[in-house]
Amino acid sequence: MSNLSNPVLSPAFPGAHAPVNRVLADAIPGDRVRDVLLIFGGAGLTALAAQFSFHLPDSPVPITAQTLAVVLAGSALGTKRGAASQLLYMVLGLFLPIYAGGTSGGSVIWGVDGGYLVGFIVAAGLIGWASEHGADRKVFLGVAMFALGQLAIYVIGVPWLKVAWPTSWGTAIHAGFTVFIYSGIVKALIAAALMPTAWRIERRVRSGR
Repeated sequence: MSNLSNPVLSPAFPGAHAPVNRVLADAIPGDRVRDVLLIFGGAGLTALAAQFSFHLPDSPVPITAQTLAVVLAGSALGTKRGAASQLLYMVLGLFLPIYAGGTSGGSVIWGVDGGYLVGFIVAAGLIGWASEHGADRKVFLGVAMFALGQLAIYVIGVPWLKVAWPTSWGTAIHAGFTVFIYSGIVKALIAAALMPTAWRIERRVRSGR
């Protein structure tokens, strides 16, 4: 339900000035039908981003645009809707070829990519919570939030990778995390530029300017 009328003006993050619990999606009129459409939209964005993928020589896990979609969905939709969008994406991928590179099925979940898919749900929820408390309104806060949010993906993804692709911890960390650091930073910067810009546009539209 929309929180446009929420009078609380004490965000958990310094420098954020929007009411607590309000995210960008709440600027869209509607209620349950809106939320369902937004959840499907978040899942669709992740599915589309998954098709932009390529493999590095020393990692079985592809680099994709998915994590950018995940952090944007979490930030724009909030905790519950953001996490639900990624859960929906994971479930739909069991039947439709929407995982990275057009793959699908349970074998992906139980393979080297499975932990990252589970991590998407956690990351979207955490980023959604931070955004509900104002962390996506400022660029510097946004960079930190989006970077830390992505870490949740690797906290789950790397141990899962090690089990699915038996190797040493050093190799698993390198192949499942280290090689993605630079792309993760770039995605955090992109998201941190997009969200405050979107909020500025929303404020102008709301004020009629």
